[in-house]
Amino acid sequence: MLQTKIKIMKRFFSLLAIIALTLSNAPAQDKPDFKRTEDVIYSRKFGSALTLDVFTPTKPNGIGILWMVSGGFFSSHEAINPNAYRPLLERGYTIFAVVHGSQPKYTISEIEVDVHRAVRFVRHNAAKYGVDPKRLGITGSSAGGHLCLTIGTQGCDGDSKAKDPINQESSAVQCVACFYPPTDFMNWSKEGDDGVGFGPTIRHQAAFGPRSYNAESRQALGKEISPIYFVTKSMPPTLVIHGDSDHEVPIYQAKMFEKRCQEVGAPYKLTIKPGKDHGWPGMEADVRVLADWFDEHLRDIKPKATAQ
Repeated sequence: MLQTKIKIMKRFFSLLAIIALTLSNAPAQDKPDFKRTEDVIYSRKFGSALTLDVFTPTKPNGIGILWMVSGGFFSSHEAINPNAYRPLLERGYTIFAVVHGSQPKYTISEIEVDVHRAVRFVRHNAAKYGVDPKRLGITGSSAGGHLCLTIGTQGCDGDSKAKDPINQESSAVQCVACFYPPTDFMNWSKEGDDGVGFGPTIRHQAAFGPRSYNAESRQALGKEISPIYFVTKSMPPTLVIHGDSDHEVPIYQAKMFEKRCQEVGAPYKLTIKPGKDHGWPGMEADVRVLADWFDEHLRDIKPKATAQ
């Protein structure tokens, strides 16, 4: 187990190093044009704190964006990269960099609960951070993108009877924009290609848990954790940017999600990057594309009613 965990961590930080390099081309500033509030506790999980960092720009526009700090369903405070958020901060978006529970200790199903909780926390504390609770967006890449689509397709009302007022809040967001997310683990690179902690994703089997050990239980688990099976026409506007030479998450994932969205009339846009792999030089320009998407769907547009 220890060796497995070490391998997962090495792979995760290697991936984050690539992404960090591609997103950090902008020169660092001696005096950052934002305020950073670190280690804000949004939940506790079996006695351990789950935290997020808040980045407040000097000229906030009143809109909050949750950024999923996640790769291979592993998350770490050390992976928070302020330069990656700069294109959004420059436009006035307040960023909430969310660190979730990580595999191999927690499974994808358990991690998804963390993200629902993070959205509820931000909404409940919206006034404190100067954001509109009815104008929240979410973004991330790879596993973080999957978590974005999970919230986009399954964000839901809170429990009005919950003792914790945070859990009474909705976990829905009003806009989604992300990079190369898994969308259907049951059909990974083609129809019938089992990726539920098996075959192409077996190196991440710990994230899927014991239910991935046999074919029958994998089928049920695959449907539960794959956003494609929860697409509806009422989901928020969703943008996916994906390279067509991605060796980690096949472009097939984005195309099949697009097909499903078209079938039900869901608001979805796929931007394909020719020849690009799982992260690429110059991605900071594509973060600006995400910012354009948030501008279009969150600024000066009355959002759909959201349960509070």
